[in-house]
Amino acid sequence: MGCSMIDAILFDLDGTLIDTEAVGLAAGHAAFAELGAEVDTDFMHRLVGVDQPTSRKFIAQTLPDLDIDALTRLWDSRFHAAILQGLPMKLGAHDLLRAALRPMGLVTSSGREAAHHKLRLAAIDHHFQTVITVDDVTQPKPAPEPYLMAAQRMGVDPARCLVFEDSETGAEAAHLAGCIVVQVPDIVPTQGRWAHYVAPDLIAGARHYGLI
Repeated sequence: MGCSMIDAILFDLDGTLIDTEAVGLAAGHAAFAELGAEVDTDFMHRLVGVDQPTSRKFIAQTLPDLDIDALTRLWDSRFHAAILQGLPMKLGAHDLLRAALRPMGLVTSSGREAAHHKLRLAAIDHHFQTVITVDDVTQPKPAPEPYLMAAQRMGVDPARCLVFEDSETGAEAAHLAGCIVVQVPDIVPTQGRWAHYVAPDLIAGARHYGLI
């Protein structure tokens, strides 16, 4: 499929455009440890790409004696302190955003306030025609609603939207919405079940579809 079949590009945020997943996992590990909870890497990886309400529910079911509110405060505090020291971009993100020459939207599992804060810190908020956050939908990723909503707001057919995602959760959402899915794995490896193309980085994915 060439670039002539693509009317819009939709991006995930964390782990796809901005390199925050490793920062978030480190902050989470520290927060769990401070509250005396032992969690392993597999447990933490299950939280990647998942919105906060869903992750809180999973944590509460798995660790019913843990103070979830205290965990959230500690985790958020550590994470926001870290990104204020610098918010690194994923390889090729700036180049792709400048060169793609298509209307662009953002679809994230972050809350509205957090998403726009990170976009401003990274100085990339001006690139996006629409921003869909977990606060805008009733069924977040891996449900297709976030991507369907983005396509609708941009006035394009989901089948003509190219999506860049890092996580299985996000790739599944985009796939179920009928979009073309490029998955660029970040923290968690993938077999590409929900992807049309698994790329080593954003630029490779864009080149595969003739965007640059």
